[in-house]
Amino acid sequence: MAHSLQAKKRIRQTKRRSDVNRARRSAIRTELRKVEEAIASGDPLSARSAFREMQPRLMAGVNKGIIEKNSVSRTLSRLSKRIKAMSA
Repeated sequence: MAHSLQAKKRIRQTKRRSDVNRARRSAIRTELRKVEEAIASGDPLSARSAFREMQPRLMAGVNKGIIEKNSVSRTLSRLSKRIKAMSA
């Protein structure tokens, strides 16, 4: 258990940041799931629009330090490849 004021404050800050990061990560996963469902449905238009909505969320996650940049790039690349294959 923390005794100093600084340690107690750090605990409060960590809790707050963890809650915010958890919410952001959850929102990103929701957007990813929407894209996956749109791809699975076979509708290229809805998949493309869901992909466009998801991209800024993923990049925001990179800027906030929640997700690694290369991981996001890989995910975007794979999803765009699958969407392009649908319309071809």
